Amino acid sequence: MSLNDPRWGNRGGGDNRGGGDNQGPPDLEELWRDFNRRLSGMFGRNGGSGGGDGDGRGPGPGPEFSFRQFGGGIGLIAAFAAVIWLASGFYIVDASQRGIVLQFGRFQEATEPGLRWRLPYPIQSHELVNLTGVRTVEIGYRGSERNKVLKEALMLTDDENIVNIQFAVQYVLKDPQAYLFSNRNADDSVIQAAETAVREIVGKSKMDFVLYEGREQVAANAQKLTQEILDRYSTGIQVSKVTMQNAQPPEQVQAAFDDAVKAGQDRERQKNEGQAYANDVIPRARGAASRLLEEADAYKGRVVAQAEGDASRFKQVYAEYAKAPEVTRQRLYLDTMQQILSNTSKVMVDAKGNGNLLYLPLDKLMQATAAPGAAPAGEAAQLPRAATPAAADNTITPPRADALSGESRTRETTRNRERGER
Repeated sequence: MSLNDPRWGNRGGGDNRGGGDNQGPPDLEELWRDFNRRLSGMFGRNGGSGGGDGDGRGPGPGPEFSFRQFGGGIGLIAAFAAVIWLASGFYIVDASQRGIVLQFGRFQEATEPGLRWRLPYPIQSHELVNLTGVRTVEIGYRGSERNKVLKEALMLTDDENIVNIQFAVQYVLKDPQAYLFSNRNADDSVIQAAETAVREIVGKSKMDFVLYEGREQVAANAQKLTQEILDRYSTGIQVSKVTMQNAQPPEQVQAAFDDAVKAGQDRERQKNEGQAYANDVIPRARGAASRLLEEADAYKGRVVAQAEGDASRFKQVYAEYAKAPEVTRQRLYLDTMQQILSNTSKVMVDAKGNGNLLYLPLDKLMQATAAPGAAPAGEAAQLPRAATPAAADNTITPPRADALSGESRTRETTRNRERGER
């Protein structure tokens, strides 16, 4: 059965215009004829001009149709496509973005945030550039510090040492037109400019300065130099921050470098301890030396003054001695004896008379007078011996002081008793 057979798609073998039961799919030719009639009616054409069968429902069976009907359908489709094409020129620019309109690939204008329209493609196109978003590039590593890129990280210092430096550069866009058209790949330009700047700074610095005390200064100088390079190339990029992630010697010499660092720290610690000890000992030694010098000067002055005084006194005595030698000799003798006897214990002995007083211990009497009762009881037994009037060589032992006082008390008691009896 061909497609042109009216019975195609009908069940029971009946005609589609008959009273049979039509339970099959719709006839494609009938649908096409119906579409052509409606399209012709829209454009004011008569649907039956193309000839048809006797009932006037359109063209007869077969694919023939008029060129006018086909042209009307194509025009409607073209109009609909033109509306869609013109509507494709609308675009929205966010508050954080700027729109760049290109006409045949050349810059036309920059648009502000909002709903915008341009001529549709391929006449004009647009690019949306984010100005406020912070972008980051990593140099010397990718993703994490363990994923190193040694080609970028290894750098040579001024003292001919190799260091491994990893840092990140954060930047924003300040000129979207320059960012899109002045350089082919601005992000790669940031990486190359930052690497160049850091290599220049590290190459002019010492290894210890880069690894320790100068890391912040290296980052600040790298940011300034990178910005100068990017401005020179008109990239439209503003570098916001350069962060030093890691700075260390290469892994091959890390152990030796750690030992050298520990040795340097021990050296500094010992130097500080020695300096602290010197700060403690040296001032005390200087103070002791100054004190000794002052004491020596005082002793010198005292000795010189005493010697000068003795010499002056001797001269005066000699002058008096020259006037009266005998009187001066007697005077010197008495002064000498006075000086000697004033520092010794003295005991007076009656060597010529026959009295009861054989000796007189003046020093003991003076001590007893000065401090009565302070002398011990047995001290009187140690009195010096004195010579008798008959023989000066024979010494006698004086009676004890406590015995003398006991005898005196006994005699006094006996006398009182005799007086009472009388």
